[in-house]
Amino acid sequence: MNRIGSAGVVRDMRTPIVDLLRGLTAAAVMLTGVVHLDLWAQGFRDVAVVGPLFLVNAAAALGLALTVLVWRHWLPLVAAAGLGAATAGAFWLSVLHGLAGVHETAGGAPQVLAQVGDYGAVALGLGAAVLLVRSRPVDRPADHGRSDRPLMARRAADGGDRG
Repeated sequence: MNRIGSAGVVRDMRTPIVDLLRGLTAAAVMLTGVVHLDLWAQGFRDVAVVGPLFLVNAAAALGLALTVLVWRHWLPLVAAAGLGAATAGAFWLSVLHGLAGVHETAGGAPQVLAQVGDYGAVALGLGAAVLLVRSRPVDRPADHGRSDRPLMARRAADGGDRG
């Protein structure tokens, strides 16, 4: 997936894809955070345990989305996937068994939007993390005491390629 760019510099084609996935991951995380902030403002703030958790989710989503955008590392992407998985898991726990006195329904616009954000954060975050890790340059093994000159320069200095 490499391509020769201007001046013979090799560019990795995965970089624009990783950047796109990072942006989409941040958007997915923000979607679920905005939904939780909106639900908190609409009345969940008065629910004993779930209300504060909705506010924490919204704040964490904002901070995590910004971190995904500014820190080009796999860690915030995996954290975004973790937030999405934890939020989706808490939602389904609330739907199936109830959570802290709240028994949620699976239907409704906020529920669907939050789930889209959660699943998007998981899939996009993990996908971007994998591509980001795979696009890093691989360290070469030590050259057993030889100089740091490029291989072609060493071959020329050594009298060419002796096979």
